[in-house]
Amino acid sequence: MKRKIINQLIEWQNSSDRKPLILQGARQIGKTYIVNEFASTQYQNSVYCNFEKETELASFFENLSTLEIIKKLSVYKRKEIIPEKTLIIFDEVQACPEAITSLKYFNEEANQYHIIALGSLLGVSVNRGISSFPVGKIQFMNMFAMDFEEYLLAKDESYLIEKIYKCYAENSPMEEAFHNRLLEYYREYLFVGGMPAVVENFIKNKNPDYSNILKSDILDFYQNDMGKYNKQSEIPKTKIVYKNISTQLAKENKKFQYRQIKSGGRASEFENSIEWLCLSGIASQVFRLEHICLPLKANRSLSDFKFYMNDTGLCCSQQKLLFEDIAFENPMLNEFKGGLAENYVFTQLKAKNFDLYYWTNENQAEIDFITRIGKDIIPIEVKSSDNTRSKSLMAFINRYNPPYAIRISTKNFGFENGIKSVPLYAVFCI
Repeated sequence: MKRKIINQLIEWQNSSDRKPLILQGARQIGKTYIVNEFASTQYQNSVYCNFEKETELASFFENLSTLEIIKKLSVYKRKEIIPEKTLIIFDEVQACPEAITSLKYFNEEANQYHIIALGSLLGVSVNRGISSFPVGKIQFMNMFAMDFEEYLLAKDESYLIEKIYKCYAENSPMEEAFHNRLLEYYREYLFVGGMPAVVENFIKNKNPDYSNILKSDILDFYQNDMGKYNKQSEIPKTKIVYKNISTQLAKENKKFQYRQIKSGGRASEFENSIEWLCLSGIASQVFRLEHICLPLKANRSLSDFKFYMNDTGLCCSQQKLLFEDIAFENPMLNEFKGGLAENYVFTQLKAKNFDLYYWTNENQAEIDFITRIGKDIIPIEVKSSDNTRSKSLMAFINRYNPPYAIRISTKNFGFENGIKSVPLYAVFCI
């Protein structure tokens, strides 16, 4: 399956100021697969090191001489390591902090060797466990689950992708037959999600029951990971917070509330657990803006935030939803339908590295997402249906006069009264 991050990896490979690369992202999103695929097409050969499975590799990094490390890896793997022709892959590198430290010396002394390091809990270990992290000596790249464009590519719908981009650029309506088909695909994606193994299996077999089994397995992996690089006292709290994310998406007020986790719950009790979930890449916070002015990050409220999962398929699985519930829009979903649409939009925008916030005013108007597009601060409203009543959006427009606003819904493309209408299946165009 085609992943768009390949283009970024090729840019890194050809960069004149290339540094060792750390590829960050949650477990099961396809990091190992895509890096090995990249190596097979762009390099003469590769040397793959998994520090969780091959624990003996750690001894090679007791001496941080880069030439010694290369020599030992070459002998151990029985492969010649050729500068600029061999890709060295450090997988699950959080299990060997010395290997992360060595990236500094590869950058300073032996940058002719191309190295990519990756790991499912790398964000946690970097922020909590490694004192000698090579700041300034490495490049970071973020990877996410498959977005909806990649899902369409997996379904061999390149023609529809071209039409989506064209309609988005021109604000011209999509033909009704294609519009309806794409909405069906969107609802399908909500249930399946973007985990590559789940996507591949669903497209091949069209078996939603087995998709649920695969997603449950991933959730189990995440639960097991919560015991790694985490204090013993934090493990049960981290697990309960994670389970509570999708539950709170079903509430009318989607601001994350500690008292929904347990009676009398407080921020101080759960802040470490929330940090762990964010650093691991399996959940993310979106903070409320107190003022609409630059820089946005400096005007956020750290006490008010929404919490989203990294994949809508996992969100559906955690709530034990069936394919039919999503595909045929079970009216019993109520508020969860809106929360799931918000989570979907979040994942699509996050995959494009937008910095996202939300906004409320004193009259309870709320804008789902505020972000910067180019030089402009743009409000983005999300509707799970074709209901386009936008009191909150108009309140924001009247107060701050943005150059335009975006409304995401099941409505077709268009532009009217300063509002750009974007169908839910076209969020990846933003």
